[in-house]
Amino acid sequence: MDNAFGQPQTILLLGGTSDIGLAIVRALLSPVTRTVVLACRDRGRGEQVAVSLRDAGVQVDVVHFDGADTETHETVLSEVIATHGDIDVAILAFGQLGEGEATGRDVAAAVHLAHVNFTGAVSASVATANQLRRQGHGALVVLSSVAGERVRKANFVYGATKAGLDGFAQGLGDSLVGSGAKVLVVRPGFVHSAMTRGLPAAPFATTPDKVAEIAVAGLRSGRRTVWAPGILRYVFMVLRHVPGPIWRRLPLG
Repeated sequence: MDNAFGQPQTILLLGGTSDIGLAIVRALLSPVTRTVVLACRDRGRGEQVAVSLRDAGVQVDVVHFDGADTETHETVLSEVIATHGDIDVAILAFGQLGEGEATGRDVAAAVHLAHVNFTGAVSASVATANQLRRQGHGALVVLSSVAGERVRKANFVYGATKAGLDGFAQGLGDSLVGSGAKVLVVRPGFVHSAMTRGLPAAPFATTPDKVAEIAVAGLRSGRRTVWAPGILRYVFMVLRHVPGPIWRRLPLG
């Protein structure tokens, strides 16, 4: 259980090789942290990234988790609980970017992206929230995106999945009020990471460490939504109301 300073003992990262997810884990580490569980599709890569966490003196368990395999999500959560006990912070950080507009023309690719990014995220979030509700404490951090604030034609399937996930996560957070558990929605802009390598950076681009700093501050202050960087909140207050013909011509990637 978190101590009085909001320092968790047990952290679960769903999407255990995510650059942003791992940055949040590192930002949460403290002398009271006992266990980090990296739940990832590629356990070999998970073991590689676990080395630095173990070097910091933390017990790390790497377990197999596939965001697309929704039938296994409850089982994975149950096994994590059986092994490590209550979860103090769970971070939902898995997802795929897709191939821009091309994904919107490929039926199979569009369906797969929607299944992983939305259906898989809903499945994993509900399974996690049910556990947090049962134990009466804990936080679920959901990595959303500003791409869902107003969907761009350049990658509209991805943006739509993030719009859906963001709305779902807000509702899930409302449903947990009074249970002792909570949801924090994190809305990053363009983040320099493995997922975006090779892509042109958008305005106000940031780093995984900066997103982590904002997310952890939001957790400890009891926020329900944070933007990374914070200026994007005000940028999108304007962009939401830009007329369609102008919006489609904006150089937003």
